[in-house]
Amino acid sequence: MTFSPEAYLWFKTLHIVGVVVWFAGLFYLVRLFIYHVEAQELAPELRDAFQGQYALMERRLANIITTPGMLVAVTMAVGLLLVQPSWLQQGWMHAKLGFVAALLAYHWFCYRLMGQLQTGECRWNGRQLRALNELPTLLLVIVVMLVVFKNQFPTAAATWFMVALVVFMAASIQFYARWRRLRAEASTGQADAL
Repeated sequence: MTFSPEAYLWFKTLHIVGVVVWFAGLFYLVRLFIYHVEAQELAPELRDAFQGQYALMERRLANIITTPGMLVAVTMAVGLLLVQPSWLQQGWMHAKLGFVAALLAYHWFCYRLMGQLQTGECRWNGRQLRALNELPTLLLVIVVMLVVFKNQFPTAAATWFMVALVVFMAASIQFYARWRRLRAEASTGQADAL
């Protein structure tokens, strides 16, 4: 099968667009799950309204943005592999496909969580969901590094510094969320004491 040189560029362009859309959806979807779970703490009349709105937003985001982005990314990736079949014999591509499989499992798991939230059966709390929300960031960094460096994946100190920076950013987000929660609990406790 022979493709024109432009085919590679079109597949690559649309693959990148699909990945950006897919990740934007994945990042925001779990953020909506966090809001949905935390709305449980509101008064019943507010809780029902907010949870209903979050359920609607989750469905729309997943079905109109996230899943179509994933489909475009995967379809264009298949196109890229048809144009460059030699990549399938390279270790970096095997690793990338493994991480993409993990992302697809994460995508499916988000749908499962969304269903549980909408039926009131979700057992995850806001803190756990915040930690879950860091997973696609880590996978994205790894996949981008694999694509950029290919078979020359760096193992030098600079690489481990970047990994440490990503872990630090994820931990900082967790600590900040905890600090906000504790501050809100303290201010509620002071208001109750008055």
